[in-house]
Amino acid sequence: MTGMGGGALMTPLLILFFGVSPTTAIGTDILYAAITKTVGGWRHYRLGTVNLGLVKWLAAGSVPAAIFGVQVVAELQKRLGEDKLDSLVYAVLGGTLLMVGIITLLRAFILAKTISERDDFVIERRHKVAALIIGATTGFVIGVTSAGSGTVIAVLLIAVYRLTPKHVVGTDVFHAAIVLWAAGLAHFGHGNVDLGLVGNILLGSVPGVVVGTALTEKVPQDKLRIALGIVLFASGIATIQKGDPLVWPIAAAVAGIGFTLILMAPRWFAKYRPKPDAGSDTS
Repeated sequence: MTGMGGGALMTPLLILFFGVSPTTAIGTDILYAAITKTVGGWRHYRLGTVNLGLVKWLAAGSVPAAIFGVQVVAELQKRLGEDKLDSLVYAVLGGTLLMVGIITLLRAFILAKTISERDDFVIERRHKVAALIIGATTGFVIGVTSAGSGTVIAVLLIAVYRLTPKHVVGTDVFHAAIVLWAAGLAHFGHGNVDLGLVGNILLGSVPGVVVGTALTEKVPQDKLRIALGIVLFASGIATIQKGDPLVWPIAAAVAGIGFTLILMAPRWFAKYRPKPDAGSDTS
């Protein structure tokens, strides 16, 4: 219904309630989500709510960055060992979830009321550059933690491109399918995927995404986002307690600063870019 919450919620659920190791939970979550998002993305494409131009530029940054993130996890596993890596992943995931929860709440309480929305726009060079940066940043986070494919990118699509909710969800889900397949296959190659668990989750998620897509315009989105933001924040609090106490504040700070810079970049560009001469032809 919202395009968000799958990766950010499923990974901590697998870890905290089912005892799955962090790296396996992330890899399993990403691969199952790739299949689910493919179903949802196709449904949104048929509904005409996908901005394919934005998807292309987002994917150009996110796909290589997500694969690189998986490689970073694999390299850390070799160097640090399973236990130390688990503690590190708990901390990074928890810190990221905290920031994603805060961003989701800000979106529900502030962004939706202060930003004029639009169904479509002409994609200029600055939009392409922003999409590449957003894709690369969030793609890396997805590859490492599985969080962000819906929540963070959805917030950025609203704040940077001012898309209407239905086009935010459609574009977000369609792009997420692409980047999650890349990251999911990379995790599968490193042995971080439990295929049996993927199959069990899909039994519920595929019918769920079909129903959720049909309800996109019928359910109050702001109330859902508020509830989701609270759950994400609580998941972050629970997850960081299992992680390295020195790492999670750094992860939260880096995530917060990074997302803030991306959100503010278009405004700075609009404020400081050279203005056309008053007497020039602006047609």
